[in-house]
Amino acid sequence: MPSDTAPPSGPRRGTDHRGTDHRGVTRRGFLTASTAGAFALAARPADAASRPAAADPYRALRTRWCRLALGTGFDPTAPPYAAVLAETGRLADTYRAGMRPAAGSLWPDCRYDPPSGITQSYGRLNTMAQAYAQPGTGRTGDPALADAVRTGLDHLEATVYHAGTTRYGNWWEWQIGSPRLLLDTLALLDEYLPDGGLPDGLRTRCLAAVDHFVPDAVLGDYSGTSTGANRVDLCRVVALRGVLGQAPEKLALARDALSPVFPHVTRGDGLYADGSFVQHTWVAYSGTYGCVLLDGLGRLFALLDGSAWEVTDPGRQIVFDSVEHAYAPLLHDGLMMDSVNGRAVSRGYLRSDGRRILRSDHYHGHALIAAIALLAEAASPAERTRWHGMVKGWTARDRTLPVLTDRQYGVADLARLHRIADGPVAAAPEPVGHRLFPAMDRAVHRRPGFTAGLAMASERITYYENGNGENPRGWHTGAGMLYWWPAGRGGAQYTDHFWPTVDPYRLPGTTVSTKPLADNEGGGWGEPRPAARWVGGTTDGEYAALGQDLRGLASTLTARKSWFALADCVVCLGAGITARDGVPVETVVDNRNLGECGTPALTVDGARQPNTLGTALRFPRAHWAHLAGHGGYVFPGGAPLTVLREARTGSWHDINTTSSPEPFTRRYLTLWHDHGTDPDGAGYAYLLMPGADPRALAARAADRHWLTVLANDAGRQAIAVRPLGVTAATFWRAGRAGPLAADGPAAVLMRVQRRRRTARLSVAAPDRSGSPLEITWSRPVRAVLGHDPTVEVLATRPALRLRLTPGTACTTHTCTVRPA
Repeated sequence: MPSDTAPPSGPRRGTDHRGTDHRGVTRRGFLTASTAGAFALAARPADAASRPAAADPYRALRTRWCRLALGTGFDPTAPPYAAVLAETGRLADTYRAGMRPAAGSLWPDCRYDPPSGITQSYGRLNTMAQAYAQPGTGRTGDPALADAVRTGLDHLEATVYHAGTTRYGNWWEWQIGSPRLLLDTLALLDEYLPDGGLPDGLRTRCLAAVDHFVPDAVLGDYSGTSTGANRVDLCRVVALRGVLGQAPEKLALARDALSPVFPHVTRGDGLYADGSFVQHTWVAYSGTYGCVLLDGLGRLFALLDGSAWEVTDPGRQIVFDSVEHAYAPLLHDGLMMDSVNGRAVSRGYLRSDGRRILRSDHYHGHALIAAIALLAEAASPAERTRWHGMVKGWTARDRTLPVLTDRQYGVADLARLHRIADGPVAAAPEPVGHRLFPAMDRAVHRRPGFTAGLAMASERITYYENGNGENPRGWHTGAGMLYWWPAGRGGAQYTDHFWPTVDPYRLPGTTVSTKPLADNEGGGWGEPRPAARWVGGTTDGEYAALGQDLRGLASTLTARKSWFALADCVVCLGAGITARDGVPVETVVDNRNLGECGTPALTVDGARQPNTLGTALRFPRAHWAHLAGHGGYVFPGGAPLTVLREARTGSWHDINTTSSPEPFTRRYLTLWHDHGTDPDGAGYAYLLMPGADPRALAARAADRHWLTVLANDAGRQAIAVRPLGVTAATFWRAGRAGPLAADGPAAVLMRVQRRRRTARLSVAAPDRSGSPLEITWSRPVRAVLGHDPTVEVLATRPALRLRLTPGTACTTHTCTVRPA
C-alpha cells in the first residue's frame, strides 16, 4: 500500500515528506567573499539573474536547485541562521565520527533492513554535504568531510542501492526517500567541490541506481502510488536525475508527468473542485500529503522557470488557486487541523542526535506555511501579495509555537519567511465564514470568537488511517469529532501530547459504542469505511447545516448526527442512536486537554464543581456548563450529564511503533451523555459555545425563545433560531420540519435577513444520488431575486417550491427571494 515518507535522519527541519532545506551559495562566494556580503543574493530564484543560461542549461539548473535548497539573501553570521548552520556542522561531525561501513549498514544504527535505514543513511550524507557547502557550519570546504561523503555514497551504492538490488519493504524508501536525498547530495558535491564533484564512475553508478528504482515507467501511468503528492515527488526525482545526467528526455518526462496532478478530480487522489485533497484514495490529507504536493510543485516550478522545460500547462493555475481555496481554510493561527493530517497525528517527536521536535498540528502548519511561501515565488504578483499577507498573519497569531523560531526549518525556509515578515505587506486577519469540504467529509466554521473543525466518515472517506505501525487507535476520529479553538487561546489543545494521552473512546463530539476495539481494528491504509452515503451538508458561506449518517466501526451502532453552525455556537443534535453490542453508548459533548497541571474551574448551573481527579460527577438535569478559559455548553430544557476530571498517561510509542516510550501525563475534563447499554432510538441536543462566559451561558439556557428544536428523530433534525432568522434541517428521508419540507434526503438552510428584506435558501443533497429534489418553504414570496441554473422555481404562492438537479458532489444550490 502507499506510504508517506519516513523522516530522514539529519538536520531536516520540515515535514516528514520534505527534503532537507538549507541555504547555499556558489563555492567562489563562500571561499573568497565576506560572509555578510557574499549572501546578499536575489531572493527569488526565478529572477532574471538566476535564469538558466542557454550555453549550459544543466549547470545553471543545478545551481538554481542548490540555491533553492540552501537559501539566498541572508547573513549567515546573524540569528537565527548562525545557530542553524552551527547545528548542521555539529551533526555532520557526529555523523562522520560514527560512520562504520559494513556489509549491512553504513552506520550501525541505520541497518539496511528495514529500508528506512537506507534513506536515513542518505539523509546523514546529505547533512554532511550541506555542512561542507554552507558557510558558518565550522566545516565549510573541509576536504575530509567531502571525502567521507564520497566514501559513504560509494559504500551505499556498492552494498545496497544499486541496479542489482530487488527492493523490499516500503516502496517509498526506494523510489522517493533515498533517491531524492541521493540526488540532492550529488548536486551539492557537483556544485561546490573544487574538483568538480564525484568521480565519473561513482556518479554514473549512482544515477544508474536511480534509473533502476525509478524507471521512466513510474511516470507513465497515473495510478497506484504514482498519484497526487507521490507523483510530484517522483517527478522531482526524475527532473533532478535529468539535470545531473544532462538528460533532456528525463526533464521533459518529469515536466509532462506533472500535468495529471493539476486537474480537479472527482474520485481518488488529488484536489477536488470543492477544495478537498485526498491521498491514499480514502483519506482527507490536505495537511501532510497536501504540503508535499505544494512544496514539490513550488520547487519544480522555480527550477524549470525560463528553461526549455518550463512548466507551461495552464492547469497549474488550479494549484495556485488551491492555496486560498483548499489549504488556507484549514490553517488556524499557524496550525494545520489534525482532521486532515491522516495518521501523521501519531508521530510524536522527530529525534536526531539530541534534537527533539514535536510533530504536532503546529509542526504541520508551519511546514505548509513554508511551502506557500516557496510557491509564492512562482505566483502572480497579486497572488503573492495576498499569500504574503496570510503568511504574515499566521506568523503573528501563532503564540503556541512561534513560526520564525521553529527548529524544523532550515535556513532557506527561514530566509523566505523572514523576508515576508519584514516586508511591506500587511498581515491578513483570521477570516470569518464557513467552508465545507464535501469530497473529504470535513467542515470548518470560523467566527470572530472561535474556530471549529468537523471530521466525518462515509463510504468515500475512511473512519481513520493506520499503517506502518502508526495510528492504531484512531478508530473514532471520523465519528463526528469536533475540534475547536477559542479566539486567541487554546492553540495547544491538540498540540500538547493530546493524541497519546486522550481516551480514544471519548474524542470530542463523537457518538461511540464503548465496545473494546483491537489496535488497527478494521484494517489499514484507509480501508475501514462505513456503508453510509448521507454525509455532508450545505452552507451559505457563513452558517451551515451538516449531518452524518453514523455507522460504528466494528459495532452495531447507528445514529443520525447533525450540526448547525451559527453565529456564536454550534447546535449539536443526535437521534436514532441504536446499538446491540451489549455495552454502553456515549455521546462525548467534549474532552478538553487541561495540560500537565491545569485546574480550570468547571461550573454547572451556577455551582462550581470540585477539581477532584478520577471521580465522575453525574447531573440528572444539567442546563449549562462552563469551563474557565475555554467556553461552555447549553443543554436546552436540561439533560443528564456525566463529567470526569482525570489525569491520563500515555506515550507516543503506544500509538506509533517508531516513537519513544517516554510517558506523558495530561489532565482532561470530559463531559458526556450516557445513552445506556444497547440504546434504541436515543438522542441528545446541546449547544457548543466556545469562549462564552457563565453569564452568556446562563442567559442562553434561560431563553426558551432563542432556539426551537423543530425535529430530532431518525428521519429529520431541524432547528429555528428566530434572532438570527435561521431555519435549518437535515432530512434523512422525505419529510417536513416546521416551514421546510423535502421530498428526499437533503440539507436545507434558510436565512431571512430582515434589514435587507430578503431570504436565501441553500440546499444540498448529501446522499449524492443525483435524483431531482423538491424543496418547499411554507411562506409566500413576492419576488425571486436570483437562483442557480440548477434550481427551477415551481411556485411562489402560497409557498415557495423549488426543484433542484443536485448532481452527485453535495454541491450547495441557492435561491434568493423577497418574502411577501
